[in-house]
Amino acid sequence: MEKFFKLKEHGTNVSTELLAGLTTFMTMAYILIVNPNILSATGMDKNALFTATAVAAIVGTLCMALFANYPFALAPGMGLNAYFAFSVVIGLGYSWQVALTAVFVEGIIFILLTAVNIREALFNAIPLNLKYAVSAGIGLFIAFIGFQNAGIVVNDDATLVALGNLTSLPVVLSIIGILLTGLLVVKKVKGAILIGILGTWILAMISELIGWYVPDFVATFPTIPSAIMQAPPSLAPIFFQLDFSQVLTLDFMVVVFAFLFVDLFDTLGTLIGVSSKAGFLDEKGNLPKAKQALFADAVATTVGAVLGTSTTTTYIESAAGVSDGGRTGLTAVSTAALFAIALFFSPIFLAVPAFATAPALIIVGFYMMESVAKITFSDYSEAIPAFLTMIVMPLTYSISDGIVFGFVSYTIINLLIGKTNKLSLLMYIVSILMVVNFII
Repeated sequence: MEKFFKLKEHGTNVSTELLAGLTTFMTMAYILIVNPNILSATGMDKNALFTATAVAAIVGTLCMALFANYPFALAPGMGLNAYFAFSVVIGLGYSWQVALTAVFVEGIIFILLTAVNIREALFNAIPLNLKYAVSAGIGLFIAFIGFQNAGIVVNDDATLVALGNLTSLPVVLSIIGILLTGLLVVKKVKGAILIGILGTWILAMISELIGWYVPDFVATFPTIPSAIMQAPPSLAPIFFQLDFSQVLTLDFMVVVFAFLFVDLFDTLGTLIGVSSKAGFLDEKGNLPKAKQALFADAVATTVGAVLGTSTTTTYIESAAGVSDGGRTGLTAVSTAALFAIALFFSPIFLAVPAFATAPALIIVGFYMMESVAKITFSDYSEAIPAFLTMIVMPLTYSISDGIVFGFVSYTIINLLIGKTNKLSLLMYIVSILMVVNFII
């Protein structure tokens, strides 16, 4: 492991990497519940989707570990799965087989774009201050998700968001978890984030045991006997169910372009944000082995479509493992191994309530805000696009939308004030394509 993953060179060791992988898994295991629930709205088999979600995560995460030696985990992406189900299938009326084919074609295109270095060039074309802003924006986004999962922030018709019921036991437990995790971080306790998750979960189980907490859906106690006896559901109902009959139509190409656009900038944003936190970016803000990381992402998308799930992409929750010390592909390998275990012991992992992982997301969001200090706020032509990047991500619930606002505003502002030396041809092209995408 030392020879392959170069642990000493990255200032880490086996125990730290394994713990970081566990932390990453604990913060993103929710996808095993959420993805089947969303995609099954199209008529796809929910049980098969559980297996497809786990296997896609295993394949994608292992690709990242082996190709790039980065501690990033992959799984079917949130947002992309909703677009797949509610826009493409239910909204536009395509069959889920055609939608899977669009994802498959998207993956093939990404493999080709990565092979000729176009995706890597896009990564390097993003100005350094915007890269710092992307990292901070993702931090705000992650924290916002954490506050929602905790119930501290809820939907409100009048103001869109509002303070939740602070007397609700899940909210109280989440707040205790935030304080516990924060205290452990201040004390520099190893594995603080994971301890915070487990501590909040244990409190939830105690509360359920004594009758203070009644779960809405899944009990906080894992059903171990049934977990041992259950084999993974069959993939047969959705495996390789591709339909190429619509490939040559304009509508199909529009769908593929939409998948391409969102996945491209979600992935770039995640890689920038998590890499910045891990200290992987060089002095110019470029990511060594970006091509390998992007290739792993493209392969994962293609394989995921064959398995029967929507676009597989790099997860922002990887920042949780990075915050716990993960620095190499061994972290990703351990995360993939836990997804494999989850196939057989799913009730154990699915028993962890969302409010127990919420404190981890909030603290990770705090960690990622460190990059704000690196932004050149004295130069407004840099600072305003950076601010737009940061604020739009949580408010639109989209990493890619934040990047679009930052990228396009950066291009327009610097073009109009005559600082064209800061703008490359690629920035002009991408900015135009971003605007066209929104018009379409």
